[in-house]
Amino acid sequence: MRPWRVLGFESSCDETGVALVECREGEAPRLLAQGLHSQIEMHQAYGGVVPELASRDHIRRVLPLTRQVLQSADLGLHELDAIAYTQGPGLAGALLVGAGTAVALAASLGLPALPVHHLEGHLLSPFLSADPPQFPFVCLLVSGGHSQLMRVGAVGDYELLGETIDDAAGEAFDKSAKLLGLPYPGGPHLARLAESGRADAYALPRPLLHSGDLNFSFAGLKTAVLTQARKIDLQDAQLRADLAASTQAAIVEVLLKKSLAALKQTGLRRLVVAGGVGANRSLRQALDQACARRGVRVHYPELALCTDNGAMIALAAAMRWQATQAGQPSQPAPTAPAPAGSFEVRPRWPLAMS
Repeated sequence: MRPWRVLGFESSCDETGVALVECREGEAPRLLAQGLHSQIEMHQAYGGVVPELASRDHIRRVLPLTRQVLQSADLGLHELDAIAYTQGPGLAGALLVGAGTAVALAASLGLPALPVHHLEGHLLSPFLSADPPQFPFVCLLVSGGHSQLMRVGAVGDYELLGETIDDAAGEAFDKSAKLLGLPYPGGPHLARLAESGRADAYALPRPLLHSGDLNFSFAGLKTAVLTQARKIDLQDAQLRADLAASTQAAIVEVLLKKSLAALKQTGLRRLVVAGGVGANRSLRQALDQACARRGVRVHYPELALCTDNGAMIALAAAMRWQATQAGQPSQPAPTAPAPAGSFEVRPRWPLAMS
């Protein structure tokens, strides 16, 4: 059979991503080409994402990136089979850019336009890695605005085990970094600063660590960091590094212990870590060591696929198609393909469908 090719658009926040994924019956999907533009430099002056500026920049970037991806893959529009796009969750204006582009392109080519859940893209992104997982598994999904533990039985079969009740892990990193005077985006800066600090320097709380459930809470940790930051001289490089290391250690310990509890509760021996926070070196080391002692396999997306990107959106659509072709039992797609020329975006949209 001729390979099935899907072009994916991601524009949920501050990255414009376009990618082309190819799949063949009985084979794992393959990334042919991708293009990505990050808006970090533009938003740094404001200390965070400005939605209107994000939307305008997506408009400027999406078509040049599409041409770049097709040229890199040495393919033409007539060789595509479907167009996928992030329908949500995310910033409404930003989502509209990618969705509008995808639906218009699909209508002009007579192809299906496939809406994809942003978090499903993250969850499935390790299937493009050199060490792809196998179903079923527990997924720790930790991105800028989401912290969730899911039991994943198959494509589309997602059971929510626990989630954050306030700030997500990524928000805890970013907000704590801002309290330490670090630039946007704060999480990576805090992690780098933590490398020269002592993780046991400050006794910071581990919210809900012993709650008996799999939910998260990081708002109290942020408040504790604020209180401690007011007590020390932030101009002292070592004191600041110690506070960064202690903050990171608190977040990592909570994510680690909850993940291990989820594995124990489900009886599964495979863990997938996805989302931007999944690139954190300290978190990966802690999970690798703890899971190795328990005989648990851990899978991560490639570092370049941890943050938002078009590859994960094209991949999610391709894996949905493969599951349908193979007749695999799974829950239906989050939404049906939109009628030609019409679409909607869903800024708020839970992933679990059970």
